[in-house]
Amino acid sequence: QIMVEVRDMRIMEILADATNTIAEGEVMQLLNCGDADTTEERYLHVIRSKTAKLFEAATQLGAIIAKRPQAEESALAAYGMHLGTAFQLIDDVLDYNASPEESGKNIGDDLAEGKPTLPLIYLMRTGTPEQSAVVRHAIEHGGREQITEVISAINTSDAIIYTANAAKQEAQLAAWPILQSTAPIDVGNGSMVSVRPPIRAYSFAPTVLP
Repeated sequence: QIMVEVRDMRIMEILADATNTIAEGEVMQLLNCGDADTTEERYLHVIRSKTAKLFEAATQLGAIIAKRPQAEESALAAYGMHLGTAFQLIDDVLDYNASPEESGKNIGDDLAEGKPTLPLIYLMRTGTPEQSAVVRHAIEHGGREQITEVISAINTSDAIIYTANAAKQEAQLAAWPILQSTAPIDVGNGSMVSVRPPIRAYSFAPTVLP
């Protein structure tokens, strides 16, 4: 209804495309649940189709509504896509590395649903045969029965650092096209916006379960 009220075909096209892509991403994520053979590439495709697409649409629409040039629209769309990817990667880290107060969810919620997120995918690829077997069984069966073993394996590996570095790289890719100009972006109505790298420093300490 809001899309129709705006009466802008370009905006409607972007929102329709985003809605379709996000729905496809949700379906792909459901297909990946319980699949311990999910690759990093397939995982990244899911989060770019789901979470990142929503961010991309939001930032791109801001440029369109402000009637900015095509170059700025493209830069802001790329900013949103990379920012959304970084956001999801950090969310995956916090599933194993933050308290419920910090993350808004319980430790291991993704694992309980059988979601093969990047920390788990990396651990299966680089961990010991025993660690890989524990993670594989946990993904394929879901639940929290093996959460202690999985957390222990994550804490003794580079899985958290690897995922956090991937998020940092996405954040740098997000800001880079816009930071090429020292001047703030004019978003109309006398408002000027400066873009800065979107991820602050965060200390990823090992998780200790009660």
